[in-house]
Amino acid sequence: MPTGDGTALLICDLCRGEDSAVDATRDGDLVWPVVTALGWTGSAFATGPHRCPPCSEESGPQQQATGGERPAYHSASYQIRTDDDVDVAAITPMADLDAGLADRLREDLMRAASGHRHVVVDLHAVRFIDPAALGLLVRARQEARQHGATFDLVAPSRFVRTVLHTMRLDGVFRTFPDLPSAVNAMAPDRTGRPSDIVSAAAVVQSRTKT
Repeated sequence: MPTGDGTALLICDLCRGEDSAVDATRDGDLVWPVVTALGWTGSAFATGPHRCPPCSEESGPQQQATGGERPAYHSASYQIRTDDDVDVAAITPMADLDAGLADRLREDLMRAASGHRHVVVDLHAVRFIDPAALGLLVRARQEARQHGATFDLVAPSRFVRTVLHTMRLDGVFRTFPDLPSAVNAMAPDRTGRPSDIVSAAAVVQSRTKT
């Protein structure tokens, strides 16, 4: 929790141990950078729950996700859809973006960033993103830019928007409320017409990774 003197205080929900660090956030409700810096796990928001490093190790990876609601390492899937007409690849994670899913997504995401004119990551099913996954998005965007491509985000949650704002990345990623809006921005002349990428009957490629 923010202490009012420029620091944030973390209290472990298991052993009640405490730790504090300089609060580098720009949102008083978010302690994600502090949690990460101190090696704690749990919620990125001040309301918790949080676990100190020793308790995190004892509780195991099954309890280290987004406030204990999901395992941090899971077998969640993601979808990749492409539209050759607009030359866009849409990647849709089907669960929270943690280190486990980021590792499985990395190869396909980087391939899309280097092989398409436009790349969009549809985050409508993502409530939480951890540092490893955020770093992957940043690297994929850099890869896309090196190839003269765009790299945008769709439907980021409040948490994801707050993280982007806190890490000063909200001005780096272009965001759209939904996939059709993103695709239409890439091909303005198609506005008013359904894009192949959002039409199930006309998807050029659709595959789910499990």
